Amino acid sequence: QVQLVESGGGLVQAGGSLRLSCVASRSGFNIAAMGWYRRAPGKQRELVASIISDGSTVYLDAVKGRFTISRDNAKNTVYLQMNSLKPEDTAVYYCGVGRTKGVHWYDYWGPGTQVTVSS
Repeated sequence: QVQLVESGGGLVQAGGSLRLSCVASRSGFNIAAMGWYRRAPGKQRELVASIISDGSTVYLDAVKGRFTISRDNAKNTVYLQMNSLKPEDTAVYYCGVGRTKGVHWYDYWGPGTQVTVSS
């Protein structure tokens, strides 16, 4: 069973930055998609950023220009650099990985890391 461990969450003031990391282990398969979802209190989960094996990315409109996703395939690690954070970015952020090549589709999830942005 794949294991995902997220790190880098915390409390930051509006306008600040955080960098999330997620390491995947015991996958037993070639990881195709890696990305981040988030769930804010009282809201549905939403895709924040995704990167697939050919390097193509997708971003939630609300984070474009502020967040950057990247991955290190040798380390099975995905990063999310979050700049110019806003209070509305407050949420639990979940790392995900997917098995299917060529699509931004996710099969496995980490336990999540809390990001809190104060105004």
